[in-house]
Amino acid sequence: MSESTSNVIYLAIAILDFVIAGWKCLALLRDPTPTLSLITVNFVTSGLVFTMAAPVGYRRLGELTGVPSFATLPVYIGILTCFSLLHLLTMLWDPGLRQRPAVLRRRVALWSAVYVVAPAVMVVTFCSADLSGPADPLKFNTNFATEPLVQVFLAAFLATLACGTLSTYRQCRMVKLEDPRFQRALRSFGIAMLFVFGYVVCCAPAITLAALGNHTLDTVGVLGSTFGSIGALITSYGLSGAAVGAWLRERRDIKALQPLWDLVVEGVDEDLAFSVDSARSHRLAWNVGFNLHRRVIEILDGMRALRPWVSPLPAAAVYTAYAPSRGKADARRLSERDLEAAATAAALRDAAQRLQAARREAALQGCPGHPQAPGGPQVALPGEDTPASDERQRLLRVAQALTAPLVATALHAVRVQRSATGVTEATEVSGVTEVSGVTEVSERP
Repeated sequence: MSESTSNVIYLAIAILDFVIAGWKCLALLRDPTPTLSLITVNFVTSGLVFTMAAPVGYRRLGELTGVPSFATLPVYIGILTCFSLLHLLTMLWDPGLRQRPAVLRRRVALWSAVYVVAPAVMVVTFCSADLSGPADPLKFNTNFATEPLVQVFLAAFLATLACGTLSTYRQCRMVKLEDPRFQRALRSFGIAMLFVFGYVVCCAPAITLAALGNHTLDTVGVLGSTFGSIGALITSYGLSGAAVGAWLRERRDIKALQPLWDLVVEGVDEDLAFSVDSARSHRLAWNVGFNLHRRVIEILDGMRALRPWVSPLPAAAVYTAYAPSRGKADARRLSERDLEAAATAAALRDAAQRLQAARREAALQGCPGHPQAPGGPQVALPGEDTPASDERQRLLRVAQALTAPLVATALHAVRVQRSATGVTEATEVSGVTEVSGVTEVSERP
């Protein structure tokens, strides 16, 4: 590739690495773990490597140090640092190795020694070599291949990189994780190692021929940097793809919960919201996990605030309306959880309507504000015994069911029932209704 193309690609990858590094730093502050620390350091190092490897950065560093080819040393050592961290990560992720701490310690110690000795050899040989003359950022390997110390420098670099990437690829193929998302990320990680090994495959023959005075394969050596760039991009995906997927799902869930939030928080008591910006929090691009957890808590608080106004009739109407449709061939079968969510959605919509009716009646009587809640025992909402870990999925089902035809049918049946008995939404009390001074007890589901 040309120098201008290299500048664009390398600097774009560097910016991407720095952005991901910043994102990982925020996650590290919330949850400091060894693996997350290694990932963060890897992205910072990778960003610096691509910044210095870009021809514009390469030449600038050469001007600052007075050695035109100086950037080659930190770039190559940075590359080995990145892949040593990635290699270490795959060993820490391996459940089999974690169950054998002694074996894990020996492997980590052995590879750590390799990744320390190789850069040490590279520093000594590079600093001792004769690197006078102009530097081509893309052809250092072949331009200085005739220098014996540079040959040792490149041999140490390529041998370590080849062994590290192939070992990491093998480790990725062997590791089996329970979470399919992380397993896919690990598979992508292994593919990236093969692309990086492609850099070695391209450079090794080009350097060998150049050392013999034949520069026929110089272009192939430059092509190796393309494989390295592709491998770096796939590595970035492998290390952040699962996190990006989770972030996108959280954003999607915040948006999906918005109608339910509008119903039980904004329509009930805005003081239940964390802040005045809660209604717009789904637009925020940062700290999405916190916004989602906050949204779930606010909705649960709103549902508890609505409990005094909950009637047993809507939930019972949902089950009654669904029963006849079971025998229809074209009817959509609902799971037990979906049916429970529909019953909850109907109960909440009805409770919100009753609350609004009571507020209107209180305003007409000259007592605006929070109307007095109906007396009597409160009715439990379906699914209130859901474990905290499953509340997010439960609320998503409820939010989706708010506009379901089954819920609309059930609410219509409740309105017809109340109209037939002359009961208003504001006077019904937990299954006990007053009709023309006579008390009737409605059937509970």
